[in-house]
Order: sequence, then C-alpha cells, then structure tokens
Amino acid sequence: MTIFVKNLSDSVNEFTLESLFATYGEVLSAKVIYDRVTSESKGYAFVEMPNDQEANKAIEALNGKAVSGQELEVSEAEDRSKKFKIRF
Repeated sequence: MTIFVKNLSDSVNEFTLESLFATYGEVLSAKVIYDRVTSESKGYAFVEMPNDQEANKAIEALNGKAVSGQELEVSEAEDRSKKFKIRF
C-alpha cells in the first residue's frame, strides 16, 4: 500500500520517515518530495508498505501525531491512474 504523508517539517527526511513507519512493519520505500528549483521539502511524502494490515496500523497510529513540531496527516494515497483515466 502506498501511504500519503503531509504537513512534514523541513527537518524530516527519508531516513526519519522510514524509521517512523518501520515501527509498524516492513517499509519498502520512503520518499520525501522536494522542490526541483530550491531543493526544499514540499512538506509531503509517500511511504510504501507491502502489508496492508501493517500499513493501516501505521496510518491509524501516525495520523495526527506530532513529529518535529508538526502534526502529521497520514492516509492511503489515491490511485492517480484511476483519477486521470482517459476514456475514448
């Protein structure tokens, strides 16, 4: 499952995020999104966890949790392929 995390502090990096989610299960990847021009964090990230049950536990536990002074908003990521599907 892909998890969307927003309201990240600038001090949160991939290692911090992976460590945070690894408490709840296996993490395949953690990717903080950075601005291409300024290289500053955009304040959101994606975390990939292979086990949906563990991912749901992480979402429930971390949504609303304060990390580095910011209250995280954590949810299942939307499937963009369905959102932007073009039909002919």
